[in-house]
Amino acid sequence: MSTKRVNTCWVPSILILIVILLSFSPCVQCQDDGDYTQADNPAVLPLLTNLLYSQMSNLTVIFSGEISKQLGFCIKDPETDLNGAFNFSSNTAFLSNCLRETKGDLTRRLCTAAEMKFYFNTFFERGSQTTNYLKPNKNCNLTSWASGCEPGWACSVGSNQKVNLKNSKDMPRRTVNCKPCCEGFFCPHGITCMIPCPLGAYCPLAKLNKTTGICDPYRYQLPPGQPNHTCGGADAWADVSSSSEVFCSAGSYCPSTTQKIPCSSGHYCRMGSTSQAKCFRLTTCDPNTANQNLHAYGVMLIAALSTLLLIIYNCSDQVLTTRERRQAKSREAAARSARETAQARERWKSARDIAKKHAIGLQSQLSRTFSRKKSMKQPEPLKGLGQVKPGTDEALLPPVAPGPSQPTSTTSKGKKKEPSNLTKMMRSLEENSESNEGFNLEIGDKNLKKNAPKGKQMHTQSQIFKYAYGQIEKEKALQQQNKNLTFSGVISMATENDIRTRPVIEVSFKDLTLTLRGKNKHLLRCVTGKIMPGRVSAVMGPSGAGKTTFLSALAGKVAGCTMTGSILVNGKDESIHSYKKIIGFVPQDDIVHGNLTVEENLRFSARCRLSADMPKPDKVLVVERVIESLGLQAVRESLVGTVEKRGISGGQRKRVNVGLEMVMEPSLLILDEPTSGLDSSSSQLLLRALRREALEGVNICMVVHQPSYALFKMFDDLILLAKGGLTVYHGPVKKVEEYFAGLGIHVPDRVNPPDHFIDILEGIVKLSTSSGVNYNQLPIRWMLHNGYPIPPDMHHNLDGIEISSTSTTAIPSNGIDPAAASAEQSFAGDLWQDVKCTVEVKKDHIQHKFLKPKDLSNRVTPGVFRQYRYFLGRVGKQRLREARIQAVDYLILLLAGACLGTLAKVSDETFGALGYTYTVIAVSLLCKIAGLRSFSLDKLHYWRESSAGMSSLAYFLSKDTIDQFNTLIKPVVYLSMFYFFNNPRSSFTDNYIVLVCLVYCVTGIAYAFAILLEPGPAQLWSVLLPVVLTLIATQQNSNGVIVQNLAKLCFTKWALEAFVIANAERYSGVWLITRCGSLMTNGYDVNDWALCLIILVITGIISRVLAFFCMVIFQKK
Repeated sequence: MSTKRVNTCWVPSILILIVILLSFSPCVQCQDDGDYTQADNPAVLPLLTNLLYSQMSNLTVIFSGEISKQLGFCIKDPETDLNGAFNFSSNTAFLSNCLRETKGDLTRRLCTAAEMKFYFNTFFERGSQTTNYLKPNKNCNLTSWASGCEPGWACSVGSNQKVNLKNSKDMPRRTVNCKPCCEGFFCPHGITCMIPCPLGAYCPLAKLNKTTGICDPYRYQLPPGQPNHTCGGADAWADVSSSSEVFCSAGSYCPSTTQKIPCSSGHYCRMGSTSQAKCFRLTTCDPNTANQNLHAYGVMLIAALSTLLLIIYNCSDQVLTTRERRQAKSREAAARSARETAQARERWKSARDIAKKHAIGLQSQLSRTFSRKKSMKQPEPLKGLGQVKPGTDEALLPPVAPGPSQPTSTTSKGKKKEPSNLTKMMRSLEENSESNEGFNLEIGDKNLKKNAPKGKQMHTQSQIFKYAYGQIEKEKALQQQNKNLTFSGVISMATENDIRTRPVIEVSFKDLTLTLRGKNKHLLRCVTGKIMPGRVSAVMGPSGAGKTTFLSALAGKVAGCTMTGSILVNGKDESIHSYKKIIGFVPQDDIVHGNLTVEENLRFSARCRLSADMPKPDKVLVVERVIESLGLQAVRESLVGTVEKRGISGGQRKRVNVGLEMVMEPSLLILDEPTSGLDSSSSQLLLRALRREALEGVNICMVVHQPSYALFKMFDDLILLAKGGLTVYHGPVKKVEEYFAGLGIHVPDRVNPPDHFIDILEGIVKLSTSSGVNYNQLPIRWMLHNGYPIPPDMHHNLDGIEISSTSTTAIPSNGIDPAAASAEQSFAGDLWQDVKCTVEVKKDHIQHKFLKPKDLSNRVTPGVFRQYRYFLGRVGKQRLREARIQAVDYLILLLAGACLGTLAKVSDETFGALGYTYTVIAVSLLCKIAGLRSFSLDKLHYWRESSAGMSSLAYFLSKDTIDQFNTLIKPVVYLSMFYFFNNPRSSFTDNYIVLVCLVYCVTGIAYAFAILLEPGPAQLWSVLLPVVLTLIATQQNSNGVIVQNLAKLCFTKWALEAFVIANAERYSGVWLITRCGSLMTNGYDVNDWALCLIILVITGIISRVLAFFCMVIFQKK
């Protein structure tokens, strides 16, 4: 009795020592020493259970290396994942029960490491559909088939044999004492050992269904011819599609592999759960609920997001209103500061004049006292006319003699001041355009200089107008009252002593000829002349005369043509692009931002194109002067309007189009049909504003169609072109009728002269035979009149014209042989010429964009960063005014999320791959369509602004920056419906991060489509590309290597992989095999989640770089 007691006391002590040693040294070999025979003893059973569990836990050390090597694509951390599947420390009751049932023989029935590897390797080699039969092995083959080989049964080794559970090489002989598998274990078909079921599984003993003959809940049958064979335990653990009966059913949770408890009210239990999860508030969770209803949270999120967007929209509108109010105050402050400065200068001048008079009086008194001679008091010279500053432009001009009405200092007291002679002269010049006073007409007509009135050729046009404008502005500053001051007068008052002078640009051209490449067609031919500062030149002619081409050639905007002749800027052979910052080009179309106000359009152009060091108040005053001169005060706060939304009138829009170039204070202003579509009054208002610009020395040249007589007389010079780009007349407007009268062409009464001349050039009006002139001979008449050489191919039009030998001198024919040009070429030759022409045109575009000439404009415009700020503010305003379109985009995303979340429920077999596939397609399609609007609608505006010298990088970055708001908001909008209707296991944050990267990626691709393609093809590609790429990405494993490599180039593959990985990581325990099988089938790697996001972002960056490059290169043809 005492011996038994001593043995009983020693056994627990020895077992405790073994457990301690195992805890310190997991590699200690724990073999069966016969101690498990005491399993019937209730006092020893817990210790034996712990010892057995420690042996099973130590197997993870053996499997870690193999798992990392073979299953690294689905198991990120082997120790953590195996611990989550086989950590039974919280409930080891099933081990105790099995020890008791097997009477300590459990360790001889457990699978060793070698048998486990055999089972799982066979599973992954053959696939989950063939796991009901394993490969033949030592214990189960054609010659040896024990009852333990049947599903749900296991056998033991002999009583004298020992089993090393860590042996991963040899499979023990196990064919005796076969019994049903214990609860909590599964015994595969074709192997005679037991493997513990993982956490999340429910493995009770099977019961025979006498009706079907199947062991429920499992699906195996009893072997025939063995009446003593009964149903055993579980027979397999595989993926959920082939062994779903092992998984803990949805609506219940299994704290251990032998216990299943229904979910209580207020909780939900997913399939394979080990505990019940508490439902969130505002959700409905009945008993046995498999999932919680999160629709209320989706509605709340939508409400919160809508409220936030409304607050942002309303506050932004308030911010814009406040900003406009502050800008109005800044304008008033600038005007007030200018008035105060002018008043202070007037007080100082008055004090200085009084002091000077006292000094003169004192000097006269002293002179009379000491010399006793009476000296005459000299009259005080007139301010601004008698005195000039040395070194200024005024010193270059002769003094203007006072006329009879000129008041002197002695007679002006007490009388109303009369305007000076200079003011009268300038007013007469503006009112009477036929006057020759103050002009030096030295342009294209060499004979006009001889006929000009003598004594009136004073100086160059630029000097006289520059001087006159400065004097007029000074007189305004001195004479007008503060309350009657205009903004133009305020500018002069604020800068009275140092008026900003613009650089002068004089453009002369000789034998200018443009030939279309590849077609040998002349667009311009032998055009010679000059456009001068301070003059308004009109270019007229019939359709096809090359008027717009002529202006484009002067502005340096012609591409795809061969140009011969010379263009001189200020008498020097310099590129016109060197003066791009001070050249304004007004296109024929009214390219104005319709969702901005008139003032916002003008102010933005002034900010980006005026000098960077110009003070802000001066820029404000420049904008105000332009608004006043163009008569836009009444509509300054009105939106310009678009095709869909009515704004200002067409005439006002045309004036805004011109004002965009006027606010940058150009030295050369070129306008293409600025009066087309305007009535007579609007045209006169516009031309008066341009003439006021000419007073500052601006060189203005414009194309005009059918001007009225009053408008025609307001021009200084006329360039009349015939079809083919030949010059018919180039000289003063007042001399055009005299010139044609000399040719026998008289303008009939009540006929507008320019209309009559254009009708003649069109051939509509037939010239009388008495004149002896044919309309085809008019260009030759002009060449002969000025002594220009005549091209050889025009000699046939010389019939009946008396010419001198010097006038028929041939000029170079631009390297084009007429005979060769007319000869027919082969198809290959024509094709080669077309390809060569296309390449040369592209070369011209690239050179024009990247070969920057030396800047000679002496104007430093704002840099990229400052322009980026200006563009950012403009694009932000435009987006706020397009809030309705944004709301429609969000509504469509909401509907898509609700529909896809409801229809494509999460499948545990594929971890929601189907729903995520639809998500990738829908989000890519919708965000691409929305991203196209960023650039496709503003192409014309960008082409105009970039040609004017604005930064392309600032423009692109500002658009992209504002679009990042949608990149952050649209995933929230979509997930607010999809996530709470679909309810995947991955977190909301994981799904949001993936969607943000996806939206960023597809937005960049949309930029490239919008810039490269027209709107129609761009939308078509935006729809097709996500669908096609998704099909390739989901079919990569059913095809060859080519499709697999092609799938790696598809952004949809990486987005779908990121979604599936984020969801698959939430499946653990009993789901390990399902996770590995699904990821292996799709070719995904659980470690590549960050890589997928990086590839999506890199794809977005590369597509943006490509889009920017295409935006810069592929300009308007």
